[in-house]
Amino acid sequence: MVELCGEGGIAVKRTSELDGIDGLIIPGGESTTIGKLIDEYGFADPVKRLATEGTPIFGTCAGLIVVSKRVKGKHGAILGLADVTVERNAFGRQVDSFERDLLIKGIDDEDTPFRAVFIRAPVIEETGPDVVTMAQVEEGVVLARDGNVLLGAFHPELTDDTRVHRYFLEMVKASRSSSAMEV
Repeated sequence: MVELCGEGGIAVKRTSELDGIDGLIIPGGESTTIGKLIDEYGFADPVKRLATEGTPIFGTCAGLIVVSKRVKGKHGAILGLADVTVERNAFGRQVDSFERDLLIKGIDDEDTPFRAVFIRAPVIEETGPDVVTMAQVEEGVVLARDGNVLLGAFHPELTDDTRVHRYFLEMVKASRSSSAMEV
């Protein structure tokens, strides 16, 4: 999706590959496994440092769970970057996966629905005072932003609609401009 938006991306498999990146997407998958791998390969402190330095981070589905400060269910917080409380598997099991049209505040053409794909999706049940809600459904918030951290409960990469990724890339571009001005 990043490449469809005209930018380049790399798969980060080692902490040394975090050096010099402009943004980080923590994808879906299984949050417990991702947490174990973060611990095993020493990613927690470097990713927290990136967040503290203002590098944009996008946690989507399991990535949302990984970046949240409060997680209900099996495990507690892993990185604790965003002031939200998340319920894991809030919509049910894999067989309960679904698609839903969302209106997303702040993205290009926000009046046009975004077809969101939810797979064993979490939901944001509570947000801190500085968290901006961008999209919600009856069950709770499904897209939000806490400073430089974008939080998505669905899989925007499973559609042809690049608007959520373009929004994240605009965050990256703004962060680059801000960093350049500080030098």
